[in-house]
Amino acid sequence: MTRSCIITKKRAMSGNNVSHANNKTLKRFKVNLHKKKIWVPELNKTVSIRLSAKALRMIDKLGPYEVLKRAELLSSKDLQRVSDQK
Repeated sequence: MTRSCIITKKRAMSGNNVSHANNKTLKRFKVNLHKKKIWVPELNKTVSIRLSAKALRMIDKLGPYEVLKRAELLSSKDLQRVSDQK
């Protein structure tokens, strides 16, 4: 499994460390990832995901179901269950 966020598709970047003497050495900028269990009330279950900090803020703003739906992480069975409830 790559070190990337499932929702925002963020991945590690590479760049240079630059010293005071202007020496350059390669460096990796890693993504701020967190393993979280998120409760999705529409599905009545928890989902374990590896998220970036930005994705956590998106979930706070939009709600877990909407974010998972936009990232196309929900199965057709889950989508059908929610549409039947409405």
